Amino acid sequence: MVASNIAFTHTVTERLLRYVVIDTQSDPSSPTCPSTEKQKDLGRLLAAELKEMGLTDAHLDDHGYVYATIPANTAKQVPIICFCSHMDTSPDCTGKNVKPQIVKNYGGGDIVLPGDPSQVIRAAEHPALADQVGNDIITTDGTTLLGADNKAGIAEIMDAAHFLLKHPEIKHGTIKILFTPDEEIGRGVDKVDLKKLGADFAYTIDGETAGHIEDETFSADGATITIEGVSTHPGFAKGRMEHAIKIAAAIIARLPREGCSPETTEGKQGFLHPIGIEGALEQATIGFIVRDFSESGLKEKEALLEHIARDVMKDFPRSKYKFEVKLQYRNMKEVIDRHPETVDYAVEAVRRAGLTPVKTSIRGGTDGSRLSFMGLPCPNIFAGEHAFHSRLEWVSRQDMEKAVQTIVHLAMIWEERA
Repeated sequence: MVASNIAFTHTVTERLLRYVVIDTQSDPSSPTCPSTEKQKDLGRLLAAELKEMGLTDAHLDDHGYVYATIPANTAKQVPIICFCSHMDTSPDCTGKNVKPQIVKNYGGGDIVLPGDPSQVIRAAEHPALADQVGNDIITTDGTTLLGADNKAGIAEIMDAAHFLLKHPEIKHGTIKILFTPDEEIGRGVDKVDLKKLGADFAYTIDGETAGHIEDETFSADGATITIEGVSTHPGFAKGRMEHAIKIAAAIIARLPREGCSPETTEGKQGFLHPIGIEGALEQATIGFIVRDFSESGLKEKEALLEHIARDVMKDFPRSKYKFEVKLQYRNMKEVIDRHPETVDYAVEAVRRAGLTPVKTSIRGGTDGSRLSFMGLPCPNIFAGEHAFHSRLEWVSRQDMEKAVQTIVHLAMIWEERA
């Protein structure tokens, strides 16, 4: 079957509306996996829906991962590919009592959200809306995030699976489905069983603009500075006290404001970003995330951060500090470049779906970053989600349908080229 004569029918919008009302917010302070049991509420529903489609091995495991297999329907030996999305939503904004709405046949201009009219998706601040005139835009009522990050990706994978199973004339190899918990807190593949998954290559469906394919992410580390100050009674502190919170504040004040912070960088520029400070007079801790597209860029920023700390500490000779760096994830391009067909086939699939393919980089990370370094090369494909982690989040029905078509074409292309 050639691309031009596939008569696509879609269930993706109905699926998204069903999934977003389930609260799946993850919790970075929780030590469990999944970090919140409520993520399993969606996992159970997805496993049940996959079983209803006829995928007999579909199941939710104890750690909150959903696995399923679409059997091959070709005699060719085709590499096994996996489509992956995450079930959790960001801790940055509430995902409880989500009330989605559809703005049908969007006519342009601003979208005022009815549950909180102070929340306005402004066309001037969301230039991607210019490409959506005439489309159906899904938003919340403005009191929560939507959860299209990444339930749009889940709905798209589910719709593609449903379509492939309804159309056995479309030839494909074995396809694996993986839905993960806790991606938003950086733990999305902590407990994944790659042996059970059994895939050769994978694609996360977790990108933004329709047509975009991402084969590069930030490399990422976490850094912590722990300060041991000198505590005395404040009434007798002159010449004695060295306040840990004030030392921490001095370190943060010395961070470069231009060219090394999220609010002043873009494109391929990395940054140092303080994400939390806690403490008291005697001890304080500052947490940072460090981001760059290259290993050398990471090391430069970490060296700069430690130099700032060391320099500040000169003014507090009786205090001490400890500087620690922990690896978070690395730029997946290093792995994906060894398997160029993963991106080449995705480019062709986007083209067959009637879109212009655009290869780009992620100023962030995905499950695919870590999966790639775990031995499963994994580029990222658009899901259509915009303004994620906020109450202004939106996605269009038409972009989701194009993502479904891209997934189907990608499965066909792997079979054709085998």
